[in-house]
Amino acid sequence: MNRNDHTVPTACFTYGSLMCEDIMAAVCGIRPDHAPATLRGYRRHAVTGAAYPGLVPNARDHVRGVLYLDLPEAAWSRLDAFEGEEYERRIVDVERADGARTQAWTYVFRARFAHRLAAGGWDFERFLREGKARFVAEYIGFDKLPPR
Repeated sequence: MNRNDHTVPTACFTYGSLMCEDIMAAVCGIRPDHAPATLRGYRRHAVTGAAYPGLVPNARDHVRGVLYLDLPEAAWSRLDAFEGEEYERRIVDVERADGARTQAWTYVFRARFAHRLAAGGWDFERFLREGKARFVAEYIGFDKLPPR
């Protein structure tokens, strides 16, 4: 996809560890503007053995997250590397808190890895209390991401 085409989004909807501004900044190398947003038609699940979640289509559900705006080209290769092979980047329609709808990229858990998803959801507040410090300490890949 040609990112110079103005129909291609420059926003990223996040629903897991990247909802934390400091983690997003470490991955992207910048602190982009952001706003709360909701993605309808998807469900967030805990990933077995991991602190982060996976997102899968589910017509009856919705996911609250953070929409990062106007990401530069260099951020996308870093985000792709951070998310890894379990995720694919897709364009989705999200709803901002003011009701406005916009297109954004998000990372959806690939079907071939669905066996890794737990039956229950994923709790961001619990991640902040119990998992974030360990996630940041254990994730040694920030310095291995493509250059900014």
